Amino acid sequence: MSVSIALETPLQDEVRAMVEALNATMRPLSPPEFQFQMTAEQMAGLDTVVFVARGDDGKAVGMGALKLHDTGFGEVKRMYTDPAIRGSGVGGAILAAIEREAVMRGVPVLRLETGSTPGFEAAWAVYERAGFVRGEAFADYPDSEFNVFYEKKLTA
Repeated sequence: MSVSIALETPLQDEVRAMVEALNATMRPLSPPEFQFQMTAEQMAGLDTVVFVARGDDGKAVGMGALKLHDTGFGEVKRMYTDPAIRGSGVGGAILAAIEREAVMRGVPVLRLETGSTPGFEAAWAVYERAGFVRGEAFADYPDSEFNVFYEKKLTA
């Protein structure tokens, strides 16, 4: 399947559906106090840009966001790929689009938080294939047994 990836507003039904599908997938994997889910409205903030992957038919099949932090880093948020096409490289392509945007904006490092429990292995693989390495807790995230942190230093 070929996909196109573009910056889009999260305030559309297809993105809202992916946000809910992602939340439904994540809810059983970690305790609620260790889940940090952004709503579509939060993703529409001025500090966040959202990428949507669309298949040949124009249907949204994946998403990811870049949240810019005042303290000089970017954060990868809300990565999701439709289960029917997982393993096809769409997640990696979205992550690459986020990285290109961060480099274009002069962001020196990308960070992300994800879960540590079974069910997150595919996400870890996507991040590690893209050159992310495990790092320390950042921002307001707790350093707990339920969270894993990654980072990647960027160059222009």
